[in-house]
Amino acid sequence: MTTNATTTETEIALLGGTGEIGRALALRLGRDSDYALTIGSRDERKASEAAEDYRSRLRDRGVEPHLGAAENVDAAADADVVVLSIPPYYADETVETIAPGLDDETILVSPAVGMQRDEDGLHYHPPSAGSVIEMIADVAPDDVPVVGAFTNLSGERLADLDVEIETDTLLLGDDEDAKETVATIADSIRGLRPLDVGPLTNATEVEALTPLLINLARYNDDMENVCVTFH
Repeated sequence: MTTNATTTETEIALLGGTGEIGRALALRLGRDSDYALTIGSRDERKASEAAEDYRSRLRDRGVEPHLGAAENVDAAADADVVVLSIPPYYADETVETIAPGLDDETILVSPAVGMQRDEDGLHYHPPSAGSVIEMIADVAPDDVPVVGAFTNLSGERLADLDVEIETDTLLLGDDEDAKETVATIADSIRGLRPLDVGPLTNATEVEALTPLLINLARYNDDMENVCVTFH
């Protein structure tokens, strides 16, 4: 049994860690790094079942991950970095629920994108705040930095550990230290390159890429689970 490559004391909570992007990040980080990960859910039993499934998958690959489970509130309170891997329509409510356990040493990360579907495809549908990440920043405690990351990734592709990825993730945030911390986490995933695209006010341009990529995959048979690399 091997241990992971990167050693760190940073604790990461993946709220909504039973969903597609949460599962993908848990498996990739669990394989490629030594971060302490906690799968969060509104239902602690669901979180525990998911965590056991992820541990089993990683052990089958010879990796013993640092992977626990808890209800969202408890997972966030014990974490240094909280990834809101949840649908955007739950984001503000979730942040308000976990806010008492956050402080200025906590970083909130959001990969969420507001979208609407019709017969032609998916379309960007931001909230009134301008973007999902700006909405989260509006409801988060003032001293808690917020970073946008992992936004345009295919959760299905990322969760398949048999696939070697080579893709970029775009980082947004107003706190440079927080962005650097998240960049280090992203960089620990083999084949994933973090790129800084500025403050939160640039979020609409980043979030709007997601429905474009999904529509590309829908209308082009050779672009299933398409990703973006910048040159």
